[in-house]
Amino acid sequence: MIITPAEPHDVTKLLAFREEAAAWLRDLGSDQWSRPYPADKLLATIEADTVFMLRDGHTTAGTITLTPVAEAGLWTGDELTEPSMFVNKLTIAREYAGQDLGGRLLDWAGDRAHRAGARWLRLDAWTTNEALQRYYLAHGFTHIRTVCEGAAVNGGPRVSGWLAQRAARSAGHGFTDRTPVPERLRFAA
Repeated sequence: MIITPAEPHDVTKLLAFREEAAAWLRDLGSDQWSRPYPADKLLATIEADTVFMLRDGHTTAGTITLTPVAEAGLWTGDELTEPSMFVNKLTIAREYAGQDLGGRLLDWAGDRAHRAGARWLRLDAWTTNEALQRYYLAHGFTHIRTVCEGAAVNGGPRVSGWLAQRAARSAGHGFTDRTPVPERLRFAA
């Protein structure tokens, strides 16, 4: 499998991934991703070169967003002085479920963050999705705290404030990486 930067035409696939994941989560009793995500905000993240696609031939198996920019209101001022990269919107196509591609994408993200000079790979997860929280804990993340105050990026109250981190580190992930070399974080040593 190959990991590449997302391109503007991938917006349609990314929105479909989100809808597929929301339906699956709804069947599990979760309201995660039940609010539509604005296509223009998704396109802006693609244009910022922070969205990556996992491709299996002509099929897209998954996606991850990896950015040096933290969502406002989640991390403390002291935490924001630490070189970090942030995972968002990790999604695996249901037909690829059960292969730990998400875990391997987290390893890829941690490796990329490490190469950019980050100390931490951080994320925020849905506050009521305990299965997802356990998933991240099982993949080496440590829960920092849960933030419920504030608003969500796509409107309404904050729903994704379960904060976790793990050390950014060199890691094997098994993907063919066709992404550009990451830029060094501005405050990295």
